[in-house]
Amino acid sequence: MSEPLARPPSHLFYQTRQRRPMLDRGEGVYLYDTDGRAYLDGSSGAMVANIGHSNPNVLEAMRRQMEKATFGYRLHFENEPAEKLAARTAQYMPDGLDRVFFVSGGSEAVESCIKLARQYTIAVGEPQRWKVISRFPSYHGSTLGALSLTGMATMSAPFAPMMREMPKIPAPTCYLDRDGLSDEERGLRYANMLRDRILQEGPETVLTFIVEPIGGASTGALVAPDNYLPRIREICDEFGILLIYDEVMTGAGRTGRFLGGDHWPDARPDIVALSKGFAAGYAPLGAMVAARRLVEPVLDAGGFIHGYTYAGNPLACAAGLAVLDEIERQGLVHNAEAMGGKLKEGLESLMQRYSFIGDVRGKGLLLAFELVADRSTMEPLPKGLNAHVELVEEAYKRGLIVYSRRTRGGIAGDHFLVCPPMIVDDGHIAEILSKLDESIAAFAAKAGLDGGA
Repeated sequence: MSEPLARPPSHLFYQTRQRRPMLDRGEGVYLYDTDGRAYLDGSSGAMVANIGHSNPNVLEAMRRQMEKATFGYRLHFENEPAEKLAARTAQYMPDGLDRVFFVSGGSEAVESCIKLARQYTIAVGEPQRWKVISRFPSYHGSTLGALSLTGMATMSAPFAPMMREMPKIPAPTCYLDRDGLSDEERGLRYANMLRDRILQEGPETVLTFIVEPIGGASTGALVAPDNYLPRIREICDEFGILLIYDEVMTGAGRTGRFLGGDHWPDARPDIVALSKGFAAGYAPLGAMVAARRLVEPVLDAGGFIHGYTYAGNPLACAAGLAVLDEIERQGLVHNAEAMGGKLKEGLESLMQRYSFIGDVRGKGLLLAFELVADRSTMEPLPKGLNAHVELVEEAYKRGLIVYSRRTRGGIAGDHFLVCPPMIVDDGHIAEILSKLDESIAAFAAKAGLDGGA
């Protein structure tokens, strides 16, 4: 762990008492502390800073908006940045998803999605539908509503008496399976678990299925077989169930498509949640995007019973517009695909060198690797090694920021997300891989692991 810093006690508190250096500034893919030390932001914060830090065009757009108005409550005024961003966002969506509801973050976006789905079914005369099926492991947010969908017992257990836990199906962790099936067979097997669960719950009671098209923090950039999501779409259509894509982490180009779900165009969602890279950390911003056929009955029935004070904030929306401009101007979706391919090849080379790297996965610049005790069985490393913390600290000492989580439902296993800003170039990729190599070697030496494959 990092040494305690010689600073006055803080009145802030978050998850733990851990202290970090004081941030001074960000430039491109680097962050600098007040001592002048540089850190390559190899995880874009929490997979947020998609276009890098301190982009001058985004900052200028925000300055122009600040000179006009920073807040106008949505019940009192419409504002131009929100209207323009809504129209622009709809252009990136699958056909039919053209109604946008702005929020301030990912948990709010997910809450909005499930509330709209519920109000839609009431409006069309199906009030018995209320169950939201999700996956285990999964992460969909930390508010009580979003937490009820999140498949991570360590996060939800303390609050179980305060919320209604929703049904789960296993995430398609095919890389752990030793069943002799093909990828296609596994994809169908995992997808059909949704059908089985719908029948178990009673199809008439199931409202929606929510899924990250490519896994996020809970499963570490998990990619299902290509037939998985199309089969999920078929199952939802069979039972009249809405399909929600949680694109909070995967959206805005990170995976080499604007939406992670765009890799599977035959599996069109009914509702999409966006945040994180949507405004790339320049302002708190997210969105729910829904099909008009869902929104209109809700408005006709008296309105959407939901809202946030900062929904459609003009300053946040001006930032969001400028971020989209930069994604297009710099060709960052294509760059995420191209640089992601090179970074993934580099991670796979590290896997060949270190026998305890059990898997490398992901798409574009949403990539992860997982550490294991035995690659043949995928048995996790002993929990006492605390690998998901210790390796992050080794990288941090070397000026590289990566993001880690426990892999198996938040209880055991160690995966590391390597997700730099979409502006990275060959030199940045080389620096990430070099520092990661040094960090893995140092961790292996400390943990007594055999470094050779």
